[in-house]
Amino acid sequence: MNPAERTTEPELEIWRGKAYPLGATYDGSGTNFALFSEVAERVELCLFDADGTEKRLVLPEVDGFVWHGFVPNVEPGQHYGYRVYGPYDPAAGQRCNPNKLLIDPYAKAIDGVFDWGQPLFGYNFGDPDSRNDEDSAAHMPKSVVINPYFDWGTDRPPRHEYADTVIYEAHVKGLTETHPDIPEQIRGTYSAVAHPVIIDHLKSLGVTAIELMPVHHFVDDSTLQEKGLSNYWGYNTIGFLAPDPRYSSSATPGGHVQEFKAMVRALHEADIEVILDVVYNHTAEGNHMGPTLSMRGIDNAAYYRLVDDDKRYYMDYTGTGNSLNVGHPHSLQLIMDSLRYWVLEMHVDGFRFDLAATLAREFYDVDRLSSFFELVQQDPTVSQVKLIAEPWDVGPGGYQVGNFPPLWTEWNGKYRDTVRDYWRGEPATLDEFASRLTGSSDLYEQTGRRPFASINFVTAHDGFTLRDLVSYNEKHNEANGEDNRDGESNNKSWNCGAEGPTTDAAVNELRARQQRNFLTTLLLSQGVPMISHGDELGRTQGGNNNVYCQDNEVSWIDWAAADSELIEFTRTVSALRAAHPVFRRRRFFDGRPVRQPGAPSAPDIAWLAPDGSDMTAEDWETGYAKSVAVYLNGHGIPDLDVRGQQVVDDSFLLCFNAHYEPIEFVLPPKDFADQWTPVISTAANLDDTPLAPGAKVSVESRAVLVLRAEKD
Repeated sequence: MNPAERTTEPELEIWRGKAYPLGATYDGSGTNFALFSEVAERVELCLFDADGTEKRLVLPEVDGFVWHGFVPNVEPGQHYGYRVYGPYDPAAGQRCNPNKLLIDPYAKAIDGVFDWGQPLFGYNFGDPDSRNDEDSAAHMPKSVVINPYFDWGTDRPPRHEYADTVIYEAHVKGLTETHPDIPEQIRGTYSAVAHPVIIDHLKSLGVTAIELMPVHHFVDDSTLQEKGLSNYWGYNTIGFLAPDPRYSSSATPGGHVQEFKAMVRALHEADIEVILDVVYNHTAEGNHMGPTLSMRGIDNAAYYRLVDDDKRYYMDYTGTGNSLNVGHPHSLQLIMDSLRYWVLEMHVDGFRFDLAATLAREFYDVDRLSSFFELVQQDPTVSQVKLIAEPWDVGPGGYQVGNFPPLWTEWNGKYRDTVRDYWRGEPATLDEFASRLTGSSDLYEQTGRRPFASINFVTAHDGFTLRDLVSYNEKHNEANGEDNRDGESNNKSWNCGAEGPTTDAAVNELRARQQRNFLTTLLLSQGVPMISHGDELGRTQGGNNNVYCQDNEVSWIDWAAADSELIEFTRTVSALRAAHPVFRRRRFFDGRPVRQPGAPSAPDIAWLAPDGSDMTAEDWETGYAKSVAVYLNGHGIPDLDVRGQQVVDDSFLLCFNAHYEPIEFVLPPKDFADQWTPVISTAANLDDTPLAPGAKVSVESRAVLVLRAEKD
């Protein structure tokens, strides 16, 4: 039967309701439904019983292109969707088809899975210019009305300053699925992330914020399902306000919303912030060959960027088939409403924006003054949380590291690449390594930003784990079913002399030292360190650098194989960072002398060659040089504490040696310290015997030695 021939159920009433807020809003007596569509000629609200029986109600009012109605007695748990009547003219960018049930873009919960097949597509397979009128309702997940009420108790956001932040990037399931101390029935869920053993582990590492990979409701691609794989990472969003139920231990429709809130509350009680990795740059509907699931059938041209001279096709700056139309006010409103919802209702503390350069493409080029950034800047809610950009996309001019507005911090891809190159022994990296170590002032200072604008990372979800970075020269992605063609081929990795697992003790010892080198560099660099989950315990993916589709032991942390020595080392270095403000300055170094009470003045930072002399321009330009020492003056911190007092800290000397042989460093003279005490060594053993000024100390090949300045 054609949807136009269906009649409204007589026993259901629908009142005119309100145009705002968009989505389904339960008020205790019923639910208001509101949907934007500029092209719609009629919109039907479809309500589904537990057995799948569908009842349709025509939304009776439209104000400012928002169709709305209030249905008495509709309560939380009600499944619903929309059918939008309007023009179907792909060449003009219009793809309305009431035979396709549509997910509410503002749904706060979604239940069910996609039953892939012809009914989900608006065209007949093999003929993308045709029209398919098969009904999709039986094959679609449904939007769910939720209960908005939750007992937050005394919940307060931790609000750690950026300079004091340590981020831990994690996947809800990958972090918790194999932990032996978490009850099996909740492993891989929001509840598992909130379990005391996970919180205790994070606290022991000095973590102040957990950055969760996408938890917005996402779609498993049919092509992956056909291979027996899944969209494990979740970068394929279809619901910007709905947490994904596959990470829930609740069997109640909408119950995962409550479970997510409980997770946030527990993490906040432990003084840990929650940052979400959000994907607003595209949706799961793909290109013109993709399915009709939501926005495509509601108002295609409003939600997606279309090719100007042929609107059948989609602009693709993301490599996924489409790009959200951030030049349209209602698309922008959806993003901003989503952000505010997650802050105000779900109590999250910040966002990491996937492929954020796409959100700056108001017209064609990336524009740091685009409407999106203006809206964020003036929004009293969103502007006050942590905003982290992945500052690139796949479009022309998409690499924008250092170019985001002052309110933003950025994943510093240049930090990752430089630190990797330095420790694998690439020539001519010393000068840039120094810049990255001290907060990347070349990228951020000119825009009025501070060192903490740089989110420093060596590894992330995308690429090798830290263990694999020092164990493989080549990617090994055969399990992904793409003949090892997927994933980045230029990994800037070094296997230390053998590809993959080996019984060679010397290779394994070097790999362990290299992991310690990376973690020490990361945690003692100026800026905000981000640890990728499991790096602190030696997690491996077997050389697979693109586990986006591997929801199995390849991608999960293997807690049984955790490297306890590496965990303890990471805790030690993180504790040193937390205890000393000199490693987390709020301003860039300037190199000027700092007056110290009862001692000669010394610069706030000094770069020293291994022989103890000041680094010269020639030293920096020597391509083969791989060793340098940096003095950090604890009296030279231009920060004020919460009481307005000058911050004074210990001073430190960091000796870096990426050379393949040990290097002898001459310690600074008495003007800098009366003696030097080693506190961190990435070589096998730490000898903490105090050393005299001007003494010589040998730093192992490919190692870091950190010494604290002492006064008699």
